[in-house]
Amino acid sequence: MNIPERLAALRREMQLENIDIYIIPSDDFHQSEYVGEYFKSRQFITGFTGSAGTAVVTKDQAGLWTDGRYFIQAEKELSGSGITLFRSGEPGVDTIEQFLERELPSGGVIGFDGRTVGVTAGKNYARIAEQKQGRIAYASDLIGRIWTERPDLPDDKVFYLDEKYSGESTASKLRRVRDKMREFSADIHLLSSLDDIAWLLNIRGNDIAYCPLVLSYLLIYEDHADLYADRSKFPDEIVKKLADDRIDIKPYNEIYSAVGGLHPESGILLDPERVNYTLYQNIPQGTFIVEKENPEVLMKCIKNDTEIENIKKAHIKDAVAHTRFMYWLKNIINTDATVTEISASDKLESFRSEQEGYLEASFAPISAFAEHGAIVHYSADEKSNAVLRQGKMLLTDTGGHYWEGSTDITRTVALGEISQQEKEDFTLAARAMLRLMNTVFLHGCSGANLDCIAREVFWKERVNFNHGTGHGVGYLLNVHEPPINFRWKEGAIAAPVLEKNMVITDEPGIYIEGSHGIRLENMLLVCADEHNEYGEFMHFEPLTYVPLDLDALLPERMTVEERTMLNSYHRSVYEKVSPYLNEDERSWLKQYTRPV
Repeated sequence: MNIPERLAALRREMQLENIDIYIIPSDDFHQSEYVGEYFKSRQFITGFTGSAGTAVVTKDQAGLWTDGRYFIQAEKELSGSGITLFRSGEPGVDTIEQFLERELPSGGVIGFDGRTVGVTAGKNYARIAEQKQGRIAYASDLIGRIWTERPDLPDDKVFYLDEKYSGESTASKLRRVRDKMREFSADIHLLSSLDDIAWLLNIRGNDIAYCPLVLSYLLIYEDHADLYADRSKFPDEIVKKLADDRIDIKPYNEIYSAVGGLHPESGILLDPERVNYTLYQNIPQGTFIVEKENPEVLMKCIKNDTEIENIKKAHIKDAVAHTRFMYWLKNIINTDATVTEISASDKLESFRSEQEGYLEASFAPISAFAEHGAIVHYSADEKSNAVLRQGKMLLTDTGGHYWEGSTDITRTVALGEISQQEKEDFTLAARAMLRLMNTVFLHGCSGANLDCIAREVFWKERVNFNHGTGHGVGYLLNVHEPPINFRWKEGAIAAPVLEKNMVITDEPGIYIEGSHGIRLENMLLVCADEHNEYGEFMHFEPLTYVPLDLDALLPERMTVEERTMLNSYHRSVYEKVSPYLNEDERSWLKQYTRPV
């Protein structure tokens, strides 16, 4: 079926269930950012392939809400589908809630699969329906009825993260979590977020592309825990390790009956942003529910010293691979060889795969040439796969999972001589990235306090970029790891204070539709600095060591301080990476890290 046919089939199912408006989010049953093929219902019904967005279908309308990273991509992918693009956050654009309040008829029904909707969103939909004297229907997966060739759930094996990588045993982590449970007077802790479970139990899997996670739920009690997952995925030695910590494995879907069977007078700790609505509704009435952010969220965000030591090793490996790629790219563009966005991305992946301890890409690679760079989350396919040529730029946003941790790096590279405007834009992005990377700040600041340090140079030119300046990164987990970020506009939940051993990206960019896009991204480590009578100061240490392309830079547009920052960074790049290169690569790196 094409998209209009799928929408028609969905509307027939809505009519059978007497549903007026049906909502299809991007989420799986665990509110994950990225989901496995089985859970891509929103992509199935809209044709939009971005990772973030929500579809809303009425009897005669269909809309897709997504954020600024995907506006250009969504406009192209929705063309001819009959689905309207709603640009979230833009002036005059309705939120989903405002749309529902306007379009839901009196006595109407809002439908959704409650397993794919979070608690907060589910409560909002229920409130809107109640205001219209209507109701919600959250027990039907209508997409599943019409998706006849839906992929199966994954069955890849689980693997264990040894303490030499994790830096802390499961038993120790459980003790810390149970201390928090007692602090909140909770007898039971319900975990549904896959990265929190993987971190806590030191397990990893392959149930979501690029995210080494295991589809599972966890109920933690005072003296034991029950893990709800597919037992066949777990090798016997991991089953034993879990049993040693008094963790039993039970069938994946039994979590709903298990939660429904909890003692009504129990106290249960859960995170309403990380538990699905159906699970929440199954909790017996009378249960004391403590709604707080999972304690695991902040625990895993603050890396231990073993993790930091490993992460630094992973980044050196990644820098070697990426530097070799830049050297190859600069040389190959001068030959008659045909290189495309996809073949260039594959070449970078091959350099990474040569590094010891490399496992897989940490997210779907972005390899965007010329005007494709203006599409923030562009993904090349056979139809769009551009041939690289001199006179424009290639933007690559890629990363890798290593046993020693995860990486995320963006570099934009000039292929031959580029325009003056592109150089000016590149210099703007470089200045912003360097200024934030070299910031010293007082302890107590969050990313919201510091975001404008990167944006200031953009704002002075009366331009901006429509995405966050940075996000946390997990240790062999999700490459986008809450709760820290650099964002000038806070969401509903404020970002926490930046603490020692947190890891965050620094990635300003500029996007000129139809011409070019530039983004430069380093990962940063939050470090303690001087403590004096004014307080505890903090600074960032770069983890990423790959040169910024001097062929695209206008040093005369930089301040003396900014040039000093760049020269200091490039000196460190050469010192750390050159020992691992051959003579030709080393000579090239010396030239591309020269002082300006």
